[in-house]
Amino acid sequence: MRKKMICVVLIALSLLLVGCSAASKNDGDKAKGALMKSINPAPVEISYRDKYKSIAFQVRKDVKDFDEVYDVAIIEGDKDVVVSYKVRHLYRFNMKKIEKKITDFLHEKYPDNQFIVSSDYKIFLETIRLKEDLETNNISADDAKKRLDKIIKLQKEMT
Repeated sequence: MRKKMICVVLIALSLLLVGCSAASKNDGDKAKGALMKSINPAPVEISYRDKYKSIAFQVRKDVKDFDEVYDVAIIEGDKDVVVSYKVRHLYRFNMKKIEKKITDFLHEKYPDNQFIVSSDYKIFLETIRLKEDLETNNISADDAKKRLDKIIKLQKEMT
């Protein structure tokens, strides 16, 4: 009886471990490590803007200059720019103030652009996943725009 119980527990644990490892294989290398460390991804540009009108790299630099922020992921679309960032641990109690500060700064510096600013980790992770899919050519430009719209919709639902 005791041996059967031990066997059942071991089988259940092994199935759980196999299932968890299979589920995590869908994420790219950067997406896996995004929670634990700063990955500093290059901005993603899903737009048909001229190069001289692109602001993604400048926005990334500006947001990283905030003391409270240690990692930034940006997606620049035709009209919208998604700015997702991670806040340093000491500043986590002030996340709403930080988000407002960053949003106000970006609207003041770049008045012609629409910004979606988020410190939510899910938005950050979706941004990284989209970037990795574009880099590996797993997604077309039209599909990337659809995913960008889903990320924007997800952010608006969370607020």
